[in-house]
Amino acid sequence: MSKSRKILLDIGFQLLGVLLAVLFTTLILLFTGAPPLQTYKLIITGAFSSLNSISNDFVVWVPLILATVGLLVTFSAGLWNIGIEGQITLGAIFTTGLIRMLLDTSVPPLLIIFLSILAGMLGGAIWATLAGALKTFGGVNEIFGGLGLNFVATAFTLWLIFGPWQRPGVGSMSGTEPFPESLWLPQLPGLRMSLWSLLLGILAVVIIYMMLRSTYFGLKLKAVGKNIRAAFLLGVPTWQYMMLSFIVCGLFAGLAGAIQVVAVYHRLIPSISSGYGFLGLLVAMLVNYQAIWAAFIAFFYAALNIGAIQLPIVLKLDSTLSGILQGMLVLFVLIVDGVRQRLLKKRV
Repeated sequence: MSKSRKILLDIGFQLLGVLLAVLFTTLILLFTGAPPLQTYKLIITGAFSSLNSISNDFVVWVPLILATVGLLVTFSAGLWNIGIEGQITLGAIFTTGLIRMLLDTSVPPLLIIFLSILAGMLGGAIWATLAGALKTFGGVNEIFGGLGLNFVATAFTLWLIFGPWQRPGVGSMSGTEPFPESLWLPQLPGLRMSLWSLLLGILAVVIIYMMLRSTYFGLKLKAVGKNIRAAFLLGVPTWQYMMLSFIVCGLFAGLAGAIQVVAVYHRLIPSISSGYGFLGLLVAMLVNYQAIWAAFIAFFYAALNIGAIQLPIVLKLDSTLSGILQGMLVLFVLIVDGVRQRLLKKRV
């Protein structure tokens, strides 16, 4: 089969998977009595109808793409880093902690923001190192270790919000005391979007793209992921690379948590990760290690999230309906890809 024909075949199967996901979601909408066309129109207009809604797409895109590119690193090493939610949360906790520590000092605000972002990356990396150590030295499956650490991170956040970091005279789920505006990452006038956080998201895509495509580190990481025993026999220090993949992923997850604090919520809230870690897993599965494609797919998912906010307002539908479409996209694309691979093997 020629290369061009194979590419066309791949694209055709991918589109078939998307079509099946849309059909399945349409059936669910019909079953619930909702008008499918109006629902899809609302999602699209909600995501792109104004400059404000488009900027909100990017507010979601930045932490989502940071989580996704981090997961691409652990995926390349054959590891399922389910604990990324906890790593985002620890990033937010470290960021909040450092800002609180320097709040009443003479340190310039821009330096505090910079240091707090670094602290967030450190927090994410430490939590990821724990998950990696459980896997590498304790023999604990990374899925179970990650899930356990997620629960610990959530409990730790709640304890801080209702305990030592409680707002004076207030104990509520709204989070800690908001930081002064001077400690926010600069935002565009009248919008929630920060060009600095957008720049960090784009930079992360470029770094991971180059790392996985053009470096020995990326090549050896993929070797470990494809066949760990063969990689070991070829001289690749396998456990070290597994640990490094967790640490790199944790750095990006921690950065996502830091962005949530300094550019979005400006304080620590109970659900600071906003589920971007789990959503990043879906995006990473869809793009099959391709960081460039991850940027576009993550934006599509971010737009779905923002657009779906209109559903409860206009149609009295829950906005989590977009989650069904997001999950179905992954499911059907993977199923169709499995069918494609079986058909290609039969032809060979």
